[in-house]
Amino acid sequence: MSGITIHMIVPGAERASAWYSDVFGATEHGRITLPDGRLIQVEVHVSGSVLMLADEFPEHGAVRPPAEITSAVAFYLAFDDVDAVWQKAIAAGAAEHRPLIDTPFGERDGQILDPFGYRWGLTQHLRDVSHEEMTRAAAQVFG
Repeated sequence: MSGITIHMIVPGAERASAWYSDVFGATEHGRITLPDGRLIQVEVHVSGSVLMLADEFPEHGAVRPPAEITSAVAFYLAFDDVDAVWQKAIAAGAAEHRPLIDTPFGERDGQILDPFGYRWGLTQHLRDVSHEEMTRAAAQVFG
């Protein structure tokens, strides 16, 4: 491994691996199953990054955040056709967190909550934007 590898506790690592594969085009690269059937590690590659998925292990304090808490973290993935991935994600049980729109930052961008409680930003590059234009746009949108 190199860079940052994300380790995600999910309620149902096998289902999550299948969901990320079906929706995001991820590929599974191995798993470790414990004698009780729980998965301690499912290595999933998506868009050049590695996700390590694991079932919940409450006896070790390994549980996902409560469903009513929306994470301050969003995992971002870029696609050539973000609209197609967006529709696939919603059809597969994701909830819209922030609508998919063309932004003044040169991206088509939105956020979903996957069925496992994690927030994903889905984006597609539309056009190059200079630093000055990005600064003006940010001031308009957030200022």
